[in-house]
Amino acid sequence: VQLQASGGGLVQAGGSLRLSCAASGSIRSVVVMAWYRQPPGKQRELVARANPDGTTTYGDSVKGRFTMSRDIARKTAYLQMNSLKPEDTAVYYCDVGVLLTDSSSAIERGQGTLVTVSS
Repeated sequence: VQLQASGGGLVQAGGSLRLSCAASGSIRSVVVMAWYRQPPGKQRELVARANPDGTTTYGDSVKGRFTMSRDIARKTAYLQMNSLKPEDTAVYYCDVGVLLTDSSSAIERGQGTLVTVSS
């Protein structure tokens, strides 16, 4: 399973960015996709998770500003980030849980994409 994350960059406070994460490989189905982030010097934290039941869970610090969506056919997740704040600066990672074509399962994490929000 390979994950390709993109869309990070430098943006001013109040601006927007859209991240994408595409999964590829011997995937039968994607069970869960999630975005995590790790700010400089801090622990990794949940940003958003698209759950198998169709709901989405958001971290408290991003509720109302970030929106996660999925294109199931393309095995791609998106993270629309609005009203960005300097404290959103972090490396953003995409995690996926998948069922593979050989009926096994796997959890993979992407390489991360850097988001920097200037004040």
